Amino acid sequence: MSDALSSLRLPWKIKMILSAISLGTDICCRSDVSVNRFLANFLDFKSPPLKKPKNGVKSFDTTVDSSRNLWFRLYTPTTESTSQSLPLIVYCHGGGFVYMAPDSKLLDELCQRLAREIPAVVISLNYRLAPEHRYPCQYEDAFDILKFIDNNASAIEGFPPNVDLKRCFLAGDSAGGNIAHHVILKSGDHEHRELEIIGLISIQPFFGGEERLESEIKLIKAPLSTIDRTDWYWKAFLPEGCDRDHPSVNVFGPNSTDISNVRFPATKVLVGGLDPLIDWQKRYYEGLKKSGKEAYLSEYPNGFHSFYGFPELEESNMFIKDIRDFVKEQCLKKSS
Repeated sequence: MSDALSSLRLPWKIKMILSAISLGTDICCRSDVSVNRFLANFLDFKSPPLKKPKNGVKSFDTTVDSSRNLWFRLYTPTTESTSQSLPLIVYCHGGGFVYMAPDSKLLDELCQRLAREIPAVVISLNYRLAPEHRYPCQYEDAFDILKFIDNNASAIEGFPPNVDLKRCFLAGDSAGGNIAHHVILKSGDHEHRELEIIGLISIQPFFGGEERLESEIKLIKAPLSTIDRTDWYWKAFLPEGCDRDHPSVNVFGPNSTDISNVRFPATKVLVGGLDPLIDWQKRYYEGLKKSGKEAYLSEYPNGFHSFYGFPELEESNMFIKDIRDFVKEQCLKKSS
């Protein structure tokens, strides 16, 4: 793994972006586990919604609860016939539970791409950020937005009539992958009115534990996701006094609960070979399989943490194809 990291060759533009994100993150994360939120917001370049079609996509913002800053951005492909039924992907963004929002430029571009290339209607949801708002706020916010969509879909601005709510996928990258997993657990004993979640798309999900796994130790110089940063994120997210074997972190660890009897959709876990979190992500996949869940793994050997956000990379295009294939397969199973 370390040899592959040393031989990784990235375009200078991507290197600059990764270096800038890393530097900005480190400056904003204070030693007392607080965040320089003013600077973090200043460095988080924003994109407005696309009220007019651009590159085959339109987008609209909807407020759910202004007191909690709960809102989402809806992406609709404009190149698809309105007679063609489209799946719905509800997306939870990453950022260590601490950074980003649906209008963050890199995330906005990714969701546009998913809407256009899957194709699907994508809803990218906002949630309160740590450390100002710790566990379980993020899970509660995401679940409440999911219920809002279920109860109000037809009244949402820009929501197309050809969305099939019975073909709904929950997705998330990094911390968003963690959130998506726990929202699935919260949905296990909840009966939605219209939504039916038939798939989970878990993109380099952020899990961990007190144990140090091989990938964490060997990939200490990997872009973005270092041990020091991930440890800081967990301290910012978890309740005071909790360690990384908390069940929100180590989902199949010593303090976790058995999910064998929990209603859980087919899951696609996508991992990168140069991500220090890969061993935890593979443990997650194996834990799902051992719990009797339908789970699939896609690995990109040269994929660093968040590689999918750079469409110029070959691995990013493979990533989109694998998600497209998973969505198509699950939709076909649903219709058969």
